[in-house]
Amino acid sequence: MTQSISTNAKVWLITGTSSGFGRELAEQLLGAGEKVVATARKTETIADLAETHPDTALVVALDVTKEETIEAALKAALDKFGRVDVLVNNAGYGLAGAVEEATEAEFMPVFETNVFGLIRTTRAFLPQFRKQKSGSIVNLSSIGGLIGSPGWGYYNASKFAVNGFSEALAAEMALLGVHVMIVEPGPFRTEFLGSSGKEAEERIADYDETAGKTRQYFQEQSGKQPGDPVKAVKAIIDAVNAAEPPKHLVLGKLAFDRMQARLEVWKKDLAAWETTSLGADFDKADAAAGQAAYADTRQAGKA
Repeated sequence: MTQSISTNAKVWLITGTSSGFGRELAEQLLGAGEKVVATARKTETIADLAETHPDTALVVALDVTKEETIEAALKAALDKFGRVDVLVNNAGYGLAGAVEEATEAEFMPVFETNVFGLIRTTRAFLPQFRKQKSGSIVNLSSIGGLIGSPGWGYYNASKFAVNGFSEALAAEMALLGVHVMIVEPGPFRTEFLGSSGKEAEERIADYDETAGKTRQYFQEQSGKQPGDPVKAVKAIIDAVNAAEPPKHLVLGKLAFDRMQARLEVWKKDLAAWETTSLGADFDKADAAAGQAAYADTRQAGKA
């Protein structure tokens, strides 16, 4: 059977397509006639994508902790399709446990994948995006990248880093025609509480009522999360293709409600401490020049 290929099809490169959002995203895009460079550390887990869609799917080995595999994946994508329109940084995993419980050997790999791997991959693709003066970079964060919770400290820290990095990158790329979108999902029925997550080995009884509750959730809720990955992925695709894509795409009612509640807390704190906050500057005459310069940098990021 000959596969019809749209001349307007975008080329998407996705990290971490062996399961979860990455796998679902690849399948939906290919089903819609888009071109996909599907990557994973073990290509045998995604080989079927290229077998089913030989003209529009390219399967490439990519480990975000190894720069040489990132460069090889970029070259393979350009050799086959000539461009990459959308980079989706999806690879990542979680670590459950109190800050004191997790060892460096346990938490450093979280940062190597979730933060430094995302940075390595993004930086490798930036020259191509600058050359094209178009495209989208989609970074998978989490509601845990906006709000910290006991037992998720290291995961929270990694995703907060993704948010900060992405917001700065968005401001740098806007004038070059490249949009950066941060996806902030709540709990979805993926492998996050399964093969994509780990627990710290040490347990300290004093944390049973805080981080311990997170461990219990981690152990008992896999497959019971309220979020539908199929709907989430459709939302991501629709957002990328929107005339005005969001900078932050919050997904799922739980995440939406938590973010609304957090915004209210922030507003309350700002109002209660407004006098203290505003009183921390130098006198107006001394501060005016610095405030104007800072405002210029903020305005540039809104372009």
